[in-house]
Amino acid sequence: MKVIDIIKGEKPSLSFEVFPPKTDDKVESVLEATTEIAKLNPSYMSVTYGAGGGTSKYTTDIAVSLKRLGVTPIAHLSCISSSKADIKTKLTELKGKGIENILALRGDIPEGMNMEHLEYHYASELTQEIRDFGGFCIGGACYPENHPESENSRADIESLKIKVESGCEYLTTQMFFDNNILYNFMYRLYRAGVNVPVVAGIMPVTNAAQIKRICSISQNTLPQRFMRLVDRYGDNPKAMKQAGIAYATEQIIDLYANGLNAVHVYSMNKPDVAEAIQKNLSEIIS
Repeated sequence: MKVIDIIKGEKPSLSFEVFPPKTDDKVESVLEATTEIAKLNPSYMSVTYGAGGGTSKYTTDIAVSLKRLGVTPIAHLSCISSSKADIKTKLTELKGKGIENILALRGDIPEGMNMEHLEYHYASELTQEIRDFGGFCIGGACYPENHPESENSRADIESLKIKVESGCEYLTTQMFFDNNILYNFMYRLYRAGVNVPVVAGIMPVTNAAQIKRICSISQNTLPQRFMRLVDRYGDNPKAMKQAGIAYATEQIIDLYANGLNAVHVYSMNKPDVAEAIQKNLSEIIS
């Protein structure tokens, strides 16, 4: 099934994300976690590509396993380290295995990489390549607080317009912790004529270490009410986990209540977190 048809439906969608193992010896544990999350019968599940494509060999395998379990999969695909021949081979493989949905990403630029000799520089170029290949529903990423490399909000929106014109059918946001930031972002999209569906990406923060990582790699605004939660419960792992799940649930309920019907949870291969959030929303998404 195509993801665009799921997120355009009247019923609120709730999806989860998993990532491939970093090392071969972790394959079994990742597959077990993936299977447990799939048992929750989410609207769909996405499988990341791994930093620099380093663990991408498992992306297709996990996506295929989800399909066998009856869950619609999305395979992430990044292009920054790939040639056009590499991408064509990957698209042929995905299509041959019945994968219908791709999240098209540029990917992080590896340190020291010479950009002049790359065949892809932007996600929009990959998006167009997938569109021309045919047969896939294509999603893209967006940053409610602007892409870190964008000069300003206007330039960021213009880049998204190009991505959509290249064939992107919907956008999934990076994590955010203040829903007003998303609502303002969507208003800017509307004014710019970018009218594809937006899927809200929510990260349940379940331990203090996640906060340190978020602060080191992103430009996320962390609201005072969120930081007070971390300050109060950060040293108590069980309490922090419960509070983080509650905060994410509250965000999701507010999004649904304000008419944004598609939510994607960055569940970090944690079936218990995915299950807790789904239980909190059981009557809302039924």
